[in-house]
Amino acid sequence: MSKSVYNKNIEPKCELCVHAVTAADGSAILCPKKGIREFNDVCRRFRYDPLKRIPARPAERVTFSDLDFKL
Repeated sequence: MSKSVYNKNIEPKCELCVHAVTAADGSAILCPKKGIREFNDVCRRFRYDPLKRIPARPAERVTFSDLDFKL
């Protein structure tokens, strides 16, 4: 089953926070609450923003032919 966007078990990270903004050079997170932070940092002011999450790509479908099922 697929996970809901609002899953309660989301691992908190600054990159998924409502308050976070990615720096112009892409090397850090700018937080108005805590200042410059790393992507995997977390603080008690963390609030999950589902629009910042990048979902995993779905697995490629494998197509089989009749020859695959012959002995």
